[in-house]
Amino acid sequence: MLSQEQLQTMLSELGRASATASEQEERILSERRISYARSFDALPCLESTLADLSQERFYLSYLRRAVAEEVIVENQRPFKLQLASLRLFDLKQDCPTHAGVLLLADEPTYYLPGAYVQFVRYAGGEMSSDVIDEKRAMGDLHTILQTLDLLMDVNLRQHPVPVSALREAMISDYPKVAVRELLINAIMHRNYQSNAPVRFYWFPDHIEINNPGGLYGEASPKNFPYAVGYRNPVIAEAIRVLGYTNRFGQGVLRARKALEINQSPPAKFTFDPHWFSVRIEARAANGVLGQE
Repeated sequence: MLSQEQLQTMLSELGRASATASEQEERILSERRISYARSFDALPCLESTLADLSQERFYLSYLRRAVAEEVIVENQRPFKLQLASLRLFDLKQDCPTHAGVLLLADEPTYYLPGAYVQFVRYAGGEMSSDVIDEKRAMGDLHTILQTLDLLMDVNLRQHPVPVSALREAMISDYPKVAVRELLINAIMHRNYQSNAPVRFYWFPDHIEINNPGGLYGEASPKNFPYAVGYRNPVIAEAIRVLGYTNRFGQGVLRARKALEINQSPPAKFTFDPHWFSVRIEARAANGVLGQE
């Protein structure tokens, strides 16, 4: 048993440690404690009900991708149990999880107000510039991802650059693979407890993607992007099942490689306890792409 003097010494040391702990350190400690419990996306969305989830969307768009066909044929379990097996329903609380709402509800923003992507295209290089176009990618997770694919197809531009004296090649201002991977990264790792959306801002000379929620768990500015912490593991798995990624933790590396192949400037990342931001500069239209 500790003596009174030893106890006082320990309390004093703890007091000094608490006083000198930065906000970032406190956040990391908090998130490590949370990591031993269920993640937010796996927790029950207490105000939601089974009626909020689309059975058609589950059976036609998700289940057949997530579970082998022979297992589906043999499985005669009720809808709730099938959802629960994929961490989309909480049987104890008798309600969907946050991931279930994000993936299968028609209007996830009713329960999670920030669960959408705000797209803005500006005429100039600042947010004070005139707005050319503005969209909100909303709805279930699959619909949001499909909407973003369409927005990229509409806004991406290609132009020819010389490869040799006799040949040209078509290159993009921004490689679609890079933009796509960084958007998926923002949706996968964002903090869904925040009321702020993912922001996808398109300027004449660069793109900015910002999401609420800084680096998570073991990930830090020093080991990024090689160490990955999953704030939303159920959502990460859902994005894989839907076919938008096939290797966890490789999205940022794939984006870097696509930018390099396109001879674009490297992406610039900004880390903050509450936000994660990336900026992609447009590739210069002039110059020689390569030599034969």
